[in-house]
Amino acid sequence: MEMITTLVAEKPVVIFSKSNCCMSYSVKSLICSFGANPTVYEIDKIPNGQHIERALLQLGARPSVPAVFIGKQFIGGANEVISLNVQNKLAQLLIRARAIFIWSGK
Repeated sequence: MEMITTLVAEKPVVIFSKSNCCMSYSVKSLICSFGANPTVYEIDKIPNGQHIERALLQLGARPSVPAVFIGKQFIGGANEVISLNVQNKLAQLLIRARAIFIWSGK
């Protein structure tokens, strides 16, 4: 768990992903469409990826990816992020985390 805390510290948006996961790709694309530049960890391509995946599962990420943190807070996976977007709440979270500065919503 401490490993996750260290990786998300001081970054407005962090996404844990796998390079071959279509839902991870969709979530990354959605967040980038707001103008945010998330830090992305492809856990299938980094040496300690299995340890990170276990920590994400312990945190409650089901499935383990995508796992999205905004403003150091665990948001959840694709369902949660898409739901926040549908409710027009995702942009406000990104603004509060200073991942984006303005959003017209048009």
